[in-house]
Amino acid sequence: MLTIAAARPAAYSFDLSTTALLVIDMQRDFLEPGGFGASLGNDVEQLRRTITPLAALLAGARAAGLTVVHTREGHLPDLSDCPPAKLHRGAPSLRIGDAGPNGRILIRGEYGHDIVDELAPLPGEPVIDKPGKGAFYATGLDALLTERNIHSLLVTGVTTEVCVHTTVREANDRGYECLVLADCVGSYFPEFQRVGLDMIAAQGGIFGWVAESTDVLAVLPSTPVLQPSS
Repeated sequence: MLTIAAARPAAYSFDLSTTALLVIDMQRDFLEPGGFGASLGNDVEQLRRTITPLAALLAGARAAGLTVVHTREGHLPDLSDCPPAKLHRGAPSLRIGDAGPNGRILIRGEYGHDIVDELAPLPGEPVIDKPGKGAFYATGLDALLTERNIHSLLVTGVTTEVCVHTTVREANDRGYECLVLADCVGSYFPEFQRVGLDMIAAQGGIFGWVAESTDVLAVLPSTPVLQPSS
């Protein structure tokens, strides 16, 4: 077992063989100009600060042999999986499905829908396409984690108060123990970032634990740990 002593509200322990690094929605449409995030009037630079620490964590996780799972939020080209309450948000000319600088906004298969180059998945790393904010809704994520005997999640991605929070709550209800890496999750609103992290660790860790990515990197082995044969 590896232990993050600096986690709050208390130390967090996990086994490499039953833990996955979950990278939520690090997509161009959220992190680059012209995408969905910018169409809502947000400053995408608030999210881009997560790229460097997350890239370092991703490299460390891969070196240690940790399971890595990526998610992408987006919709079918005909928008049949996008409810009106979601579709009718943003500037009238830059809503989901409209043409933007990186292709149709939040549409699967478009350039903007994909993950930023700095965090691109490696061959063999699962990528979960989701139509909602939570990574468990209408996806095969739970089945994938169950098949791989995953019980703990190191959670990263954007945005802290929306897709990250929704996913952590879903995971908590399903029995997963989540450690959210504060410097590897981001919000367009600094106050939401602070409060979102506080909510996760509140009341003795009602939804999970919070720590920094450097705390995890400090305990990860630099080479994959061989699992005992059955």
